[in-house]
Formats: sequence, structure tokens, C-alpha cells
Amino acid sequence: MKEYKIDTKCLQAGYEPENGMPRVMPIYQSTTYRYNSSDHLAGLFDLTAPGHMYTRISNPSVALVEDKIAQLEGGVGAMLTSSGQAASLCAVFNICGAGQNFISASSIYGGTVNLFAVTMKRMGIEVRFATPDMTDEEILALVDENTRCFFGETIANPALTVFDIERYASLAHGVGLPLIVDNTFATPMLCRPFEFGADIVMHSTTKYMDGHATVVGGVIVDSGNFDWEKGGKFPELTEPDESYHGVVYTRDFGKAAYITKARVQLMRDLGVTPQPLAAFLLNEGLDTLAVRMERHCKNAQTIAEYLEKDPRVSWVNYPGLPSSPDYALAQKYLPGGCSGVISFGVKGGREAAMKFMDSLKLAAIVVHVADARTCVLHPASTTHRQLTDEQLIDAGVTPDLVRFSVGIENVEDILADIDQALAKANG
Repeated sequence: MKEYKIDTKCLQAGYEPENGMPRVMPIYQSTTYRYNSSDHLAGLFDLTAPGHMYTRISNPSVALVEDKIAQLEGGVGAMLTSSGQAASLCAVFNICGAGQNFISASSIYGGTVNLFAVTMKRMGIEVRFATPDMTDEEILALVDENTRCFFGETIANPALTVFDIERYASLAHGVGLPLIVDNTFATPMLCRPFEFGADIVMHSTTKYMDGHATVVGGVIVDSGNFDWEKGGKFPELTEPDESYHGVVYTRDFGKAAYITKARVQLMRDLGVTPQPLAAFLLNEGLDTLAVRMERHCKNAQTIAEYLEKDPRVSWVNYPGLPSSPDYALAQKYLPGGCSGVISFGVKGGREAAMKFMDSLKLAAIVVHVADARTCVLHPASTTHRQLTDEQLIDAGVTPDLVRFSVGIENVEDILADIDQALAKANG
């Protein structure tokens, strides 16, 4: 395929119909596939023949969307999953097992904190959180011989802290470990973490990639850049896998070793499978990702500036504001815009915040974010309510925090809705 610009790839990458084929990517709604010989099917199970053996592992519709996302992020391969949580789990679990640990920025999505600190702990895997105020030396002090990776979120949900990708990539690579970055809020339209040293990228495709609150999903993308053989820390990739007749992923799949293992081992065994229809719907969202992200960013910047000047608002957090402590990082990593999510506090605290939200007419209260439609949520009492007070503080979630996900409606209509709701909250 010609090396088109990234916004063109949103429409043209992945599915490339030939003469007489459907213009829109087909839905291959089948669990299984027919073969002309037993030898070919045996080759599929030996990972020596191309093709699909079973939709729990791969599917033509899913594969086309994976290819598109890999091209958008600049990776060697991608694997769709049934949810963003599944992508977070598989991204780490692919190289980290019982008795081992990994380092994560503390300012990440609350559901991911729970996954790492509670569920993966039951699997024998320890997460060690690095807070934003830690020095390099303090972060490296968390590393030992059993540490297997670093993890961070480009724009944290909902704290909106901007992850210093180059800093953490340098720290991770300095001790022979890969960096995994959750790029959900930024999308490859605003930031491509591989260009700053990240090794693996994952997304909750449920958010901006789908963009219409239609289908839950996730994806992992492999840069192909990390040297898994150096240092001898990843035997699962560099030594024979007896569950596949002794295949050695680094030897047999080269730069795609990590993503191949994730598919044929974790997807095979965990079954966190995306359905063909889900892939089709996600692809429809990806077609318009570039234009939607441009509008999200433009609207959010306008609204953040409006809120910052409003005396009824106690504080505003948006990386695109010069007043943001992460403004410099945003200028470095997100020069095209800081996505569409704003967090702020309504004067009067929690009760005023609740009244503000209940008074909105255009914006809807939903357990979702990064939708084409404007939506709002109070994280401390909903998505992050499972966290302790200390974890809430580390995640940047205060009791009065309102997470406002700016849609692509006319910005004047959104501003009018905010204004009337603030009037009622402060009445």
C-alpha cells in the first residue's frame, strides 16, 4: 500500500478491495473455515501456514481492522480483544507471570488500577505504582530482578496527567525492560508513542476509536522494536513453547514475536475474542477518527478556556491550558490537541457538582467517555468508587471532580448547556 498520510489511512488502510469486491469491508461471520487438505490445517496449528483456524484466535474481518490499527500506530502487528481491560491484561500478562512484578504510573484509569492491584495480584503478579512526584532514582528503586515491564497512560483517565513517554522509555530501557503505553485518549491521531520510545501500545477501542458508544473492544499493537533476546529476561519468547511443538517466537517470528505469542497463546487460552461484527463496527468508527479528533480537540480547548474564566468553577484541568502543570508535556507529545476530556470542580463541592450534572440537558450522564456526543460523569462515586482514598488521590480524582467528555456538537450549544447548568448549581 502507498504510504499515505495518517488521516488517509483511517479510510484506506486494512481492507483494500480488488476488482468486483465489496466497497465496504465484509463481515466474515463464521466461527470456522474450510480447508482442502489435512496438511494445510496441520500447518496452521504448527504456525507454519498462513490463514485462520478458528475465530477464537483470528478472523478475516478482525485481521483487516488489526492491520489498519497497526498501520495507524506504526507497529508490526496488532491484536484486537473483547475489551480495553482485556487488552491491558494481555499486554502485561504476555511477558509477566506469577512471582514477577511490573512498574505502573499511579495516574491511570481506575479500572486498570483495580485490574493490576487486585485481580493480577491473585495471579501472583505484583504491580508497583510510581507516583508523579517520584524522581528517576525513586522509580528505579522499585525495580528488581523480577520486574518485567513499565506501564503508563498517554493522557490519564480522568486525572488528565500527560505521561512523559520518553522519560519512562529511557528508564525502562536502561534496565532492559519494555514500556507499554495506553494510548486510548490520545489515539494515534494526536500521539504515536512508538515515536517516543514506547515498545507496546494498547487502547480501549470502546472510546475514541469506535467513537459512537456502539461496541466494546480493545487492541494491543507491537512496535517490533524491543530486543526480547537481550538480557535473557523473557524466556517465554526466546525459548521453545511446548504448547506449539517447540516454536521459539523470537526465532520464528522475528519482530512480531510479542504479538504472535499474545495471539496464539493468550487469545487461544483466555478467549478474550473480538467478534467479527464488533470489528466491522469499530472499522466504521476508524473511518472518521481523524476528523472527529480534530473537532473534539477544538471544542474541548474552547470549553476549557471558558470554564477557566467562569467564577462558578473552582478549578479546571485540561493539558491544553497554559495553567496546566502538564502543559509543557502536552506541547511535546500532543501538539495537535489534547483530546476531548476536561476535568473541573464546581464551586460548592460534591453537592454542587451533582446538581450541575443533573441540570445538564444536552450532555448526558453516562458511564462512558470519548463519545461523539457530549457526556459527563462523577468518577469518585462511579468508575473510581472501588479505589481507596489514597488511590483516588494518586489517580488525581477529588470528590468534586466532574469528568466532562466534550462531543462534536456545535460548541455554542455545549457552552449554553454548561452555562444554564452552572446557574442552577450555584443558585
